[in-house]
Amino acid sequence: MKGHECYHCKQWIAPGVEHDCWTTTEEALTKGLSEDLRDAFERLRDTATEFGEQRIYASHHSIMFARKACYFFVRPQRKRLEVVFWLAREVVAPSIRKAVKTSRVKTAHLVHVVHRDQVEPPLTDWLREAYGLQDAIKNDVKGMKDVKKTKRARTPEPKRP
Repeated sequence: MKGHECYHCKQWIAPGVEHDCWTTTEEALTKGLSEDLRDAFERLRDTATEFGEQRIYASHHSIMFARKACYFFVRPQRKRLEVVFWLAREVVAPSIRKAVKTSRVKTAHLVHVVHRDQVEPPLTDWLREAYGLQDAIKNDVKGMKDVKKTKRARTPEPKRP
């Protein structure tokens, strides 16, 4: 008998049959949430869409919010929503569970949301800052390149004998 076993779901797949157990949807990830968590997620989603143009998509166990790169994501869990966002600075606040330096420029911040009322400042301010971070980094990198060009232009190359 020809076919193969899916290494994700361990289901036997007959030859010629399409199988896509890996793809997930926003609806599937939020299906088992309590009403409070569902309301909190809807408020997060609405807040994020007000920032401007972006992609919102489900990936594995998270719902990603991205411009060119992901600036925050929500990981729905049974009793809470884990919200992770990136800023160019480390924020110290009671609502921030964890902050981890993820690159030379960015720090990831983890916040647990259990109720709709938690989706208000300062969380929404941090998410707006994360949304704008991509432009700020782009401008900084462009400025750094301009500085490097001017330094090279002013410095004469050493003469070789």
